[in-house]
Amino acid sequence: MGHLKKTKRDEIMQATLELIAEHGFHGAPTAMIAEKANVAIGSIYRYFENKDALVNELYYEIENRIFEAIIANYQKEKPIKERFSHIGEKLLKYLIANPMAFRFVEQFHNSPYGVAVRRERLFAEKNKTGKTDILKELYREGKANQLIKDVQLPVFFALALGALVAVARNHILGFIKLDDHRIDQIVGACWDAVKR
Repeated sequence: MGHLKKTKRDEIMQATLELIAEHGFHGAPTAMIAEKANVAIGSIYRYFENKDALVNELYYEIENRIFEAIIANYQKEKPIKERFSHIGEKLLKYLIANPMAFRFVEQFHNSPYGVAVRRERLFAEKNKTGKTDILKELYREGKANQLIKDVQLPVFFALALGALVAVARNHILGFIKLDDHRIDQIVGACWDAVKR
């Protein structure tokens, strides 16, 4: 099977990802993106209305990839603790395997772009891609069955995911080395933080 040829749009997205991961939003002007993608600056506007549209689309594409990684072999009928462990483990493994995507998502979340997305994540039923948020589903079920602490959703996310993100960052920076055993241990600790 031949390798799929990257389209101009893919090249623009990849250049944006690399520049923002490396230099942040301000260090990635459209001219620089065009140069890195090897396209004329006008090409960007053929695919994206403006830089904001490009950045948002890239974010949703990465979020979709993360979702696909998490949902693989996810079994809704399993006990809550096992489903929580599945989500945590798949998420952490994806982040450390894709450091550039991780850095981009971090930059995005800590920017004005990210605030709107986080608000939507917390208060909308489905995400922009129309997929149900399985962690939010797990939170509701766990709370209803008194299996997890009675904390607000943003607090649950912080306890469940905040530590995973910090650990992924430390791994990417080379401060710690994660293997399967350590990942299990960390996800277990996150479960301990949210369970009743």
